[in-house]
Amino acid sequence: MNETIVCAVGNVATQPVYRELASGPSARFRLAVTARYWDREKNAWTDGHTNFFTVWANRQLAANVATSVSVGEPVIVQGRLKVRTETREGQQAWTSADIDAVAIGHDLSRGTAAFRRSVRTEQPGAPGMPGMGAAQQPEPNWETPVPDTAAEAAAVASVASVASVGEAAGAKPEREPAAVT
Repeated sequence: MNETIVCAVGNVATQPVYRELASGPSARFRLAVTARYWDREKNAWTDGHTNFFTVWANRQLAANVATSVSVGEPVIVQGRLKVRTETREGQQAWTSADIDAVAIGHDLSRGTAAFRRSVRTEQPGAPGMPGMGAAQQPEPNWETPVPDTAAEAAAVASVASVASVGEAAGAKPEREPAAVT
């Protein structure tokens, strides 16, 4: 497990290319990462060398990249760095740097974003998944105990209605502070 994990902050240089492969969805785009430094002579920030990486995303990350990322947007990419050198007949050797992405997100220090949770696609053959032929079990109700008496049922209903009114009005539910150890 000796891998080089990197975190690159830059701008999307090419429109993401999305493909449906036999192994699952895949997307790729080029990321431009430009170093900036303070030039004391000019008394201003100056752009340095720009590195380009090909970012590869797979499965659900690929689908999310295809719908969320566009050219010119500032992003942060975390993943495994893969550097390859190849020689083709009649051509010079060339080197490419790829990042096999684990996480990709917009750089919120340079703008805002609105997060929308994606609907996960179900994996075929997963036990307990609907439509897969496995025995389905209902979700256990961990939060609400079953009341024994009518009085307890009325008390639970009144607490639930107060909580839903407070949440509808924008109030955040109170939580106990985390214990510090």
